[in-house]
Amino acid sequence: MLELRQHYPLAGLLQLAGLARSTFYYQQRTLQRNDKYADLKLKIRELFDRHKGRYGYRRITAAVRRGGDLVNHKTVRRLMVQLQLRCRVRVKKYRSYKGQLGHVAPNDLARQFYANRPNEKWVTDVTEFNVGGRKLYLSPVLDLFNGEIVSYEMSSRPLFGMVGGMLKKAFSRLKVDDRPMLHSDQGWQYKMPEYRRLLDAHAAKQSMSRKGNCLDNAAMESFFGTLKSELYYLETFRSVEELQAGIDHYIRYYNHDRIKLKLKGLSPVEYRIRFA
Repeated sequence: MLELRQHYPLAGLLQLAGLARSTFYYQQRTLQRNDKYADLKLKIRELFDRHKGRYGYRRITAAVRRGGDLVNHKTVRRLMVQLQLRCRVRVKKYRSYKGQLGHVAPNDLARQFYANRPNEKWVTDVTEFNVGGRKLYLSPVLDLFNGEIVSYEMSSRPLFGMVGGMLKKAFSRLKVDDRPMLHSDQGWQYKMPEYRRLLDAHAAKQSMSRKGNCLDNAAMESFFGTLKSELYYLETFRSVEELQAGIDHYIRYYNHDRIKLKLKGLSPVEYRIRFA
């Protein structure tokens, strides 16, 4: 009945089972007295539900520790098995992109996916979603200092205006001395003169992946994999507009609430505020 309470009203369950409310709470108190992990189980379930099943035992462990409880990851994993809480995220898969022929910028990023300060190294790309035969395109900028999404734009068509709007939002966050490197693949948007002019106007250095080598932009591909695994594949969207609202909500969650183990158990924004 404890599992069913997550989905159905307690009154209805008690009526169906023929139990008095006092009997139910008596049994629950008895179980908790005999279970030294009762409080920890409640915390694990609350965290699992709050993050909609996106957290596995490692992130659950980090989140519990943030609350001041010293707990071993093996204990958390065992309790999650007992509670039948299993991360719902699909395995991420890279899909190769065949670059276009023509003159491109050098691969100055060279897979150095780290930065010493905010706005030092950015990466970008465009990804596609499909809802009922309608397309939605997302174009974000990710900061390699903390994995934060600096800016993004969405559109029903992959036109340059989407990329240009994204760039203008990103550049509006720069401080006077910021000179970011912006890395992308060899997509047509990033070869346009207007794109290069926008970069030059803000003293941003252009870098491009080698032809057909998606691993040269692995940090951006990783974000897309996470977004699709934790949102697009987990939920059902009835329209492009509903998906767009979901992406807006997810990116805010990703920046402000979703902890990363490599960021000392902090979210990207928390990490930037504390260590930048």
